[in-house]
Amino acid sequence: MQSWLILFCAGIAEIAWVVGLKYSAGFTKLAPSVFTIAALGVSMGLLGLATRALPIGSAYAVWTGIGAVGAAIAGLLLFGESANPLRLLCIALIIAGVAGLKFSTPG
Repeated sequence: MQSWLILFCAGIAEIAWVVGLKYSAGFTKLAPSVFTIAALGVSMGLLGLATRALPIGSAYAVWTGIGAVGAAIAGLLLFGESANPLRLLCIALIIAGVAGLKFSTPG
């Protein structure tokens, strides 16, 4: 259970660095760039810790799924990206896939 919590935190850090990447404007703004690089390091470090106990395939898929869904939601809320029904359905499918991997993987 602790490994899943670590993996969840790694996914949150992934969302942070992806959003930071947008604010860094291609690494042309110093503070957002430093934040982005730090969040990336935290995300990778936590992913590495989680994979000590979790299968790499499941851990990586869940990590990227959390990041993808979080980035998509951040895009909707922070950057005014499209919330059309097909896009929302696809986000829901990613969530279903992440949940399925979590519940079908021991650890």
